Amino acid sequence: MALTDRVQQILSWYSSENPETLTNLVRLLNHGKLAGTGKLVILPVDQGFEHGPVRSFAPNPEAYDPDYHYQLAIDSGCNAYAAPLGSIEAAAAKFAGQIPLILKVNNSDTLAKIDQPISALTSSVEDALRLGCVGIGYTIYPGSGARNRMYEDLRELTIEAKRKGLVVVVWSYPRGAGLSKQGETAVDVCTYAATIAAQLGAHLIKVKPPTAHVEQAEHQKVFEKYGLKVENLADRVRLVVQSCFNGKRIVIFSGGEAKGTEDVLNEVRGLAAGGSFGSIMGRNAFQRNRPDAIKLLGDVMDIYKSA
Repeated sequence: MALTDRVQQILSWYSSENPETLTNLVRLLNHGKLAGTGKLVILPVDQGFEHGPVRSFAPNPEAYDPDYHYQLAIDSGCNAYAAPLGSIEAAAAKFAGQIPLILKVNNSDTLAKIDQPISALTSSVEDALRLGCVGIGYTIYPGSGARNRMYEDLRELTIEAKRKGLVVVVWSYPRGAGLSKQGETAVDVCTYAATIAAQLGAHLIKVKPPTAHVEQAEHQKVFEKYGLKVENLADRVRLVVQSCFNGKRIVIFSGGEAKGTEDVLNEVRGLAAGGSFGSIMGRNAFQRNRPDAIKLLGDVMDIYKSA
């Protein structure tokens, strides 16, 4: 399909990338119901690894099967499907070419409770190429005492991925002993985490929807001095997007914990009003039965399409 003006504008922000990386970025932007709009809705299913299979899939047992997630992403018209190695491998051949894939190359579990979280490298750029993926996904934890190790590992992965034509997606999730629980989604911390991901070379940046809480006293002074608005979600999202090179990086927001349909849609309306490039929605999709999940994802896409 021909490139829309919006997609061409987005590609112009990544002028240092090679044609293969840009082609894979186009594959993401030109797939599914939001093709050509510059918006994305991605189905991520790393929760079985991150939170455990029962917590993740017992609400909808069909979701224990990796085929289910591929088919859900395809039938709902998502831009892409993102998952760890095992889930991608399980059905990559069966669904080859039907949905852009993002390989989540690091993961962690919740069996160990640690103050300085760090994810393990669980797959590679070579795995992503072998499986026909458009990109890799990597999680960093700004605020963790192990953050510098994660930044350094991401640097090496990013060099290799870009050299080989893949898109780099960074989950930037602040957590660790340096932050309070409330601070993990504080507006000042989320903007900082998004900026870090952009500076580390991410093409797509995934963060959590920010709350109105301001965690750091140094930031609080600046917010007050310049009258930065944080009262509603759209204002806070606007700050996060602005913090990524004045909106010249694709920033999408997680769907978070499972919640009611109207709560999901109201949150998405706030994200869209603030200039979010889209949503990456896992549990709120695959924990619903298939018809309800397809309808919810379709409604989310309609919000972004009309924003």
